[in-house]
Amino acid sequence: MKKQEAQSIGEIISQLLKDQNLDVKLNETKLIKSWNSLLGDSVARYTTKLYIHNRILYVQLSSAVLRNELSMCRNMLIQRLNKYIGTEVITDIIFK
Repeated sequence: MKKQEAQSIGEIISQLLKDQNLDVKLNETKLIKSWNSLLGDSVARYTTKLYIHNRILYVQLSSAVLRNELSMCRNMLIQRLNKYIGTEVITDIIFK
């Protein structure tokens, strides 16, 4: 019988999530939950809906002015959100 190296519970869970392709969904959920804390209360107040589909973050906002401002910062926001999660979760953001 071959001996295996000891692994921590965290490593085992990470490997299980990766094997079951649940790590992508987990990272998407983390990104959505981090939206309010990363962008602040002023943006959170006008954000009405957030979801990710095909690696695109869809953000519904109740303020046209804020939608326009965030659209101009799209690339910076993508980098900031992905950096916070530690992996590339989204490739684009669409503001509605």
